[in-house]
Amino acid sequence: MKILFKHSVALCLTLFSFLFINAQQKRNMENTALLIIDIQNDYFPGGKMELAGAEPAANNAKKALEYFRKNNIPVIHIKHIAVNEGAEFFLPDTSGAEIHSSVSPKNDEKIIIKHFPNSFRETDLSEYLQKKGIKNLVITGMMTDVCVDSTVRAAFDLGFKNTVIGNATATRDRVLNGQVIKATDVQRSFLAGMSALGNLYAEIVSDIGSF
Repeated sequence: MKILFKHSVALCLTLFSFLFINAQQKRNMENTALLIIDIQNDYFPGGKMELAGAEPAANNAKKALEYFRKNNIPVIHIKHIAVNEGAEFFLPDTSGAEIHSSVSPKNDEKIIIKHFPNSFRETDLSEYLQKKGIKNLVITGMMTDVCVDSTVRAAFDLGFKNTVIGNATATRDRVLNGQVIKATDVQRSFLAGMSALGNLYAEIVSDIGSF
């Protein structure tokens, strides 16, 4: 009888812990939206601006997307269309500018077209988030050091609390004064910069399981 009682208590505690964790996760995701920035075909093999690690980053963004869909949490897709003179990728009416199949939007998911690195600039993103009561952003996308970074910093200035899924972002090698800076170094440096001063601009997490 004592053994049965102990097993019953242990089962109850396990169930309580599970329910508590689930409730805590739901509370953590209140007033939250997923932002998927510029995961578009030109960044992938065969595209006009291939990134290092685009495919694994997109796969991780897909996992985040599936989590948000499963839990009925808002998803926003950002799509860059280049209209500036001399642009070489994300050109209007090209397959390279289309959102990659790994994170294809559903009909009820918001798509925002932008023409600048900052997803808030001359778009309705801020207005849309305010109408939805969104205060927290979970951010994935490309490129880490351009559109992701500029969007994160703009979001901070507008009062949003940001979380970036680091392995769901990607960039490419850069050149400074004739010296090549590897994509992995660019990636780490910009993620570190976003999380500087106690996660001032954003908390960086490794994957969706970190929530």
